[in-house]
Amino acid sequence: MSSIDLNCDMGEGCPHDTELMHLVSSVSIAGGYHAGDEETMRATVRNAVKKGVAIGAHPSYLDRDNFGRTSTALSFSEIIEIVTDQIRKLDRICGEEGSKLGHIKPHGALYNQSAKNSEIAAAIAQAVRTYRSDLILIGLSGSLSISEAEKVGLQTASEAFADRTYRSDGTLTPRSEPNALITDPEAGAEQAMSIIVDGSVVATGGKIIEIATDTLCIHGDGEYALEFANAINRKLTENGIKIEAING
Repeated sequence: MSSIDLNCDMGEGCPHDTELMHLVSSVSIAGGYHAGDEETMRATVRNAVKKGVAIGAHPSYLDRDNFGRTSTALSFSEIIEIVTDQIRKLDRICGEEGSKLGHIKPHGALYNQSAKNSEIAAAIAQAVRTYRSDLILIGLSGSLSISEAEKVGLQTASEAFADRTYRSDGTLTPRSEPNALITDPEAGAEQAMSIIVDGSVVATGGKIIEIATDTLCIHGDGEYALEFANAINRKLTENGIKIEAING
């Protein structure tokens, strides 16, 4: 693989957004449900426009107390409603700031549930397709998020993680379990290279699992987010892998 999208979640009230913007090719911006507000959304869009970074929406359940990481029981139509609302808000701001929304990447519990629950994945896909069918939907590689989006004709981007460990079934190790997070930036950079170059990663039980990826995630809220981004950016550059947005 000669290029990869390096994506970072932003607009979540974290201190390193400006520095991270120099190191990534795309950002997924919180829409106010788990973090952020109109002011942070606009500021992040403006910064992305200035840096030439691709912009996407990062919709979640309405859960500011737990940063969108708590599951919420919503109907099919309710999921469509909350996803559409968050897309619409950011899309309006993008238009006002002379940019264009390019992708959608769910956040937290909504992201994780859509990877394993076909109804939730289908609701998200329908919301995106109905709003604007040219938007790219980012989801966990090999998951229902991707397959349900493809069923309705959406362009998708398979996502992998440099700062999270994987279980043998290809899902992310839950944050509630030990060793879910990779905290060493160099280890994260090595995992990134394994995923990008070899298309595989070593799961927590030692099994080597295959992972197809179009975009690599850096969590902007992570304690070592800036160190991770620098290490990964440096490793990719040293190995001749271009960092560019999927919709750039």
